[in-house]
Amino acid sequence: MCGRFTLFASPEQLAEAFDLPEPPILAPRFNIAPTQPVGIVRMDPATQQRMWALTLWGLIPSWSKDPSMGARMINARAEGVPDKPSFRAAFKRRRCIVPSSGFYEWRQVEKGKEPYFIAPADDGVFAFAGLWETWTGPDGGELQSCTIITTDANEVMSTIHNRMPVILEEDDWGEWLGTGSEDTPAYLGKLPHLLRPYDGKKMKLRPVSTYVNSPRNEGEKCIEPVPA
Repeated sequence: MCGRFTLFASPEQLAEAFDLPEPPILAPRFNIAPTQPVGIVRMDPATQQRMWALTLWGLIPSWSKDPSMGARMINARAEGVPDKPSFRAAFKRRRCIVPSSGFYEWRQVEKGKEPYFIAPADDGVFAFAGLWETWTGPDGGELQSCTIITTDANEVMSTIHNRMPVILEEDDWGEWLGTGSEDTPAYLGKLPHLLRPYDGKKMKLRPVSTYVNSPRNEGEKCIEPVPA
């Protein structure tokens, strides 16, 4: 799964990496937790360009009667997104990328759980495969939300956990995002092959302090290494 991540790349780095029309406005985050605001990259149907948007982490399906449902929908298993009612509409038309400077996972040990920080080997930015939705409340107000897709762990992650976020290769970003309008069976039928484990050689991990366990804690201390 993916239950906590970071984004501390500069706005300029993000704009360049994801071909955004302008740098997004954001502050460095070292402990992003479910239900908090997260930035996503998606297609703007009006301009057919990539755009930055702010959403809540935890997908709220448009048909949901209760927005608190989003707290249980922070991840979507790759094996079910094309067909599961909570995700299939977004899979057809509202795919996105969730940029990340690295994420956390906890390994179960005898004394409890040990947190690890997993980052790009080149210190760049991961591109998580995501889905987004717009939920309209009874008063007409709208909430935009997103979920991160997960898949089987690769050889690096399997030493910690059996799942990991889907991290898209740069060459696949365009196919995943599409134009925001593709919903033909032929096009959608090719997308699941992108939802595969990432190349372990492009990742690095290290144990970090349990300081990160609390979502109230922020700052670089969250990613400081501790002796293995």
